[in-house]
Amino acid sequence: MLRDTEASLSTYRLILSQISYIMSQLPWLDLTTPFPDPNTALLDPNGLLAASYELDPDKILEAYQLGIFPWYSDDQPVLWWSPNPRCVVYPKDVHFSKSLKKHIRQKQPTVSFDKAFVDVINHCARLDSEEGTWITEEMEQAYTYLHQTGYAHSVEVWQDDELVGGLYGIAMGRCFFGESMFSLETNASKVAFIALAQQLAKWGYTLIDCQVDNPHLRTLGAITIERTLFLSKLKEALSFSKPNNEWNFDLESLS
Repeated sequence: MLRDTEASLSTYRLILSQISYIMSQLPWLDLTTPFPDPNTALLDPNGLLAASYELDPDKILEAYQLGIFPWYSDDQPVLWWSPNPRCVVYPKDVHFSKSLKKHIRQKQPTVSFDKAFVDVINHCARLDSEEGTWITEEMEQAYTYLHQTGYAHSVEVWQDDELVGGLYGIAMGRCFFGESMFSLETNASKVAFIALAQQLAKWGYTLIDCQVDNPHLRTLGAITIERTLFLSKLKEALSFSKPNNEWNFDLESLS
């Protein structure tokens, strides 16, 4: 998800308090074990589906195609999720406020794609050491490998040649699976998301998977839909081949 930090950490604390009971209910996967049906995910915590001992890049890609994603911390096994409802954005429906448009006109930030993937994921992972992070070293390595192989992409927002915000995720078919975002200056992550959505719309993408609902994304056009509808939309988006283009931001302006 393009996840909200405080909400995510609260979820972790809840899981940790119930971990023994929860683990006893989950199927455990190895690299050759197929994922369970997403519709069999737990209701509490919402969407927890399975666990595994290691995170493999190919397993991540398999998971995304089934509407499943990894989300865990260093002191947990790899946990796989498919929550209901699901938070999504349709790229053509992204919107932003007049105040944000004014902010963009005044600041005139620069946007790029895939220019600083490692820096973006490092910023996303850099939380207060007392709070912990869901982006483990294992996850950084896996997603960096997926970037090197053409699946994972980043969006960067620059101000006076300094990286001030961004996000990263996975692109497959005509769907972008958002993972995390960060801001070092006000509205920088929103600018990254708007730039991504408008560029994806130009390229014919039909779906951005935001995974878990949060107020930050609601202001940009995110909605929640039932899992069954999400899986149908996902199947449709994946039925198209990935557009044959380089990941370069080529919009003249955000509108």
